[in-house]
Amino acid sequence: MARRSDDRPRHEQIAADIRARIMAGELPSGSQLPSTAQLINQYSVANATVQRALAALKEEGYLHSRVGKGVYVRDRQPLVMEVDAYVPPSRGGYTYQLLDVAEVQPPADVALALGVADDEPAILRQRLLSYDGEPVEVSWSYYPVSIGRGTVISARQKLVGGAPRALAELGHPQRDLVDRLSVRMPTTQELEILSLPPQVPVIRQFRVVRSVHGQPVEVSVLIKGGHLHELRYHQQIRPEGG
Repeated sequence: MARRSDDRPRHEQIAADIRARIMAGELPSGSQLPSTAQLINQYSVANATVQRALAALKEEGYLHSRVGKGVYVRDRQPLVMEVDAYVPPSRGGYTYQLLDVAEVQPPADVALALGVADDEPAILRQRLLSYDGEPVEVSWSYYPVSIGRGTVISARQKLVGGAPRALAELGHPQRDLVDRLSVRMPTTQELEILSLPPQVPVIRQFRVVRSVHGQPVEVSVLIKGGHLHELRYHQQIRPEGG
């Protein structure tokens, strides 16, 4: 099978190369990029092409200009988000905004994961997670009506301690969660809520949480901008034969 050639516009190819070098640490935080003239020579392109590549990376937050000095790699490190059932809010850190609470017909993949009938509603809680005032994740969390109807889960208010605490108090403490990760381009709604730059893909987490009884008690779709954000998983490895 023949390999496909890279037919993206040249400025996108250049931006991709510089972005990869930044993420690999070849261009460390705070370092200065080669001059425009050097980049023109390196990539054998016109000045306008280099400027379009740099403009895209600046909008994504990878680069910034210092007047009279040049272009530099971002000063801050990527935002590393720990993968957990609940991220506690903190001053100057993570904060939640409740966007919606309603009984809805869940998407087909959510209904299947929840184990509910096609025509059975679920309780939706939609939230926006911000870090230091900047939006980083929008989520849609669904709960079986048999568990949440008439409880704090269906109330239009924030859940103190998050859903894990609410579910535990309702007799459904969480046992485990499974995440499926995929990458795609954002919908218009996602792009606008997260204030994403153009052409930035999103990370989609499809999360199924089960209770100690083995019952699916929450299914969430979590959307994060793929730029400047990383997910970190930590898993204990059992000794061989253990």
